[in-house]
Amino acid sequence: MPLNIDHRGHADKSKCTCADRKTSSCTSTGKTGIAGAFLVVIWTFIIFVSLATTFSAAQARNRNDNSQAPETPPPPINPKLVTIFVVGDSTANNHANGGLGWGDPFINYFDTTKVNVLNRARGGRSSRTFITEGLWDKVLSEMKRGDFVLIQFGHNDAGAINDDSRARGSLPGLGEETQEIDNLLTKKHEVVHTFGWYMRKMIADTKAKGATPIVLSPTVRNIWKDGRVERGPGKYGEWSAEIAKSEKVSFIDVTKLIADRYEAMGEEKVKPLFGPDHTHTSPAGAELNASLVIVGLRMLKGKPFDRYLLAKGNAVAV
Repeated sequence: MPLNIDHRGHADKSKCTCADRKTSSCTSTGKTGIAGAFLVVIWTFIIFVSLATTFSAAQARNRNDNSQAPETPPPPINPKLVTIFVVGDSTANNHANGGLGWGDPFINYFDTTKVNVLNRARGGRSSRTFITEGLWDKVLSEMKRGDFVLIQFGHNDAGAINDDSRARGSLPGLGEETQEIDNLLTKKHEVVHTFGWYMRKMIADTKAKGATPIVLSPTVRNIWKDGRVERGPGKYGEWSAEIAKSEKVSFIDVTKLIADRYEAMGEEKVKPLFGPDHTHTSPAGAELNASLVIVGLRMLKGKPFDRYLLAKGNAVAV
């Protein structure tokens, strides 16, 4: 008996007719399509955000690379040689935004087969925070009898004594005054001393090690008035001189050496010696300041550093 097969029953059910749209099966199919499209939009958005974040991070890394040059690895210390330490702030050790501190080119004036020269200055530190953060203890651990320590602070000592960003200021002056604080930055109780107290501590610690401390007044900022450059900041140069005198140690008036040279050059010629601000020097400015520190060292009684200088150092006019 022949079979009667109705082929109309095999119509494409994936397409809904107008009548079918009222059925549950057609409604389910439509919802699935909408959900799929929604997921595509979501995933597209996620991918876009991810790519944008990656691109922004790469740009940030590039900006950081441009503003912060890698620091030169410190030379190995020969324990058999005398060591000259540079202790201070970013005016002596700085690699940010194309700047440079004088402590790096300073090394190049010495014969490192005869003497170690270590730039232990640290940016952003004052006489107070160089001690409280343990940086001074690190220098002391490396120091030995016969070494020299160049100590230069002042630029950051006038900062806030207690805040939640830096809390680095020392009390002004040379006395024994103190101020007790609950440090908002370190979350520790602290007794803050005067600039003079911190400087005297470093001098005394150096002497106790059998080494020789030498006090330097601060570098000069690019601030001018009526053709004269500022010989500041504040009274830190004056206080540094008084501390050196009272403690019977050598003093180099770096402020005067630099300011005299700047004024001989004139304001316009001094501008390229600074970086993005009026405090931090460019590589050229750091080289000039280093050469003037060498001038100051060569002027010391007995000329204790001449024996360690290269021809470049001995060629510096005194």
